[in-house]
Formats: sequence, structure tokens, C-alpha cells
Amino acid sequence: MTGVNLIDLILSLLLGLMILLFIFRIILTWYPQVDLNRLPFNLVAWPTEPFLVPLRKIVQPIGGVDITPIIWVGILSLLREILLGQQGLLTMMFRV
Repeated sequence: MTGVNLIDLILSLLLGLMILLFIFRIILTWYPQVDLNRLPFNLVAWPTEPFLVPLRKIVQPIGGVDITPIIWVGILSLLREILLGQQGLLTMMFRV
């Protein structure tokens, strides 16, 4: 395994994990009574909260619904496609 493949694999896993955590975070918003400071919910809340706090200052809840996790899923999916997709920047750069 070359260094290029290793970078591709790590970046793909990291972006995929973050997308999955944000999807779990979206599901947790359906249950407002859940305490995000208790296991296993803090395993989802802890890595995602630093991303959500600054965005919540820009995007206020719409009708009482926090849409910032949805925005992050879109941002991370776009970033993953731009970098690692079939025509992604890193994919095309490493093919040469």
C-alpha cells in the first residue's frame, strides 16, 4: 500500500465516519428528551458538537428545528465527492 492509497483510505474513512455521526445526530434531534451527556449518546454528540456550535450562530433553528446537522451532512458529502469521487481532485491527481 502506497502513501497515496493510505491518505485516500484515511480521508475516506474519516469523512464517512463524520457523515455517519451527523446522520445519527439528526436522528437524535427527533428525541429531545435524550440526554446527550450520557453513554452512548455522548459518543455521537462529542465529535459533532464543535462543528455545530459555530454554524448555529449563523443558521438559526427554523420552526424550532435545528437544521445544522443536515447542512453538515451536505457539506461533508460534497467535500468527499470533490476530493475522493470518481472525478475527484485527489483521485485525478494520484492517477497520473
